[in-house]
Amino acid sequence: MPRRKIAVKRELVPDPKFDSTLITKFVNCLMLDGKRSTAQRVLYGSLDIVGAKTKQDGLTVFRQAINNVKPVLEVRSRRVGGQTYQVPVDVKAERRTTLAFRWILQSARARGEKTMEARLAGEFLDASKNEGAAIRRKFEQHRMAEANRAFAHYRW
Repeated sequence: MPRRKIAVKRELVPDPKFDSTLITKFVNCLMLDGKRSTAQRVLYGSLDIVGAKTKQDGLTVFRQAINNVKPVLEVRSRRVGGQTYQVPVDVKAERRTTLAFRWILQSARARGEKTMEARLAGEFLDASKNEGAAIRRKFEQHRMAEANRAFAHYRW
């Protein structure tokens, strides 16, 4: 957090194929070492695989997967009187999508398929059906927030 000036949000350029800023954000998260064209090729390839498997548009399955993984609640550490409490708080909209991207990519990289395109496609398919590791992560976080609901009055 800057002390003097407010951090300015940059305007994202929509991606060339789907004209979507959501895809651009995902490509930015997927990208390693500044290799944008490689990240775009992997994402577009995985959306093609998803489209071939489901007979639907790959972009709609992608959006459905992201919406299913987005968390509503999370726990934040709050120190009160020498003790640390896990306080459940609502997640802001921008952080929801960021967490969803992060969890999908993390679980896709941990999968066993041969190529990253296949891993990502499998994770998109699982997440769109409310299955898979990313969805488990979301439910785990919600369960933790429910368990610590007693400390909700420490919310700041």
